[in-house]
Amino acid sequence: MGDSTNHNETASGQRLSGWIKGLKPEFKKISWTDRKTLVKQTIAVTVISLIMGLMIALIDKVLQYGIHFLIG
Repeated sequence: MGDSTNHNETASGQRLSGWIKGLKPEFKKISWTDRKTLVKQTIAVTVISLIMGLMIALIDKVLQYGIHFLIG
């Protein structure tokens, strides 16, 4: 019985080891963006997120005012 447990652990260890060894060639295939592009895209996402957040807050306040006006 002890052998089957060790066999399963060895087999899964070999699978994990093979999977990890396969990662290296896959990471070499990735085309990483350059720093300038990364900074531009980060700024664009941040600005758009802030604008959308402000728009949602404004719409929320307008709807809140409208609902209070209708109820009150």
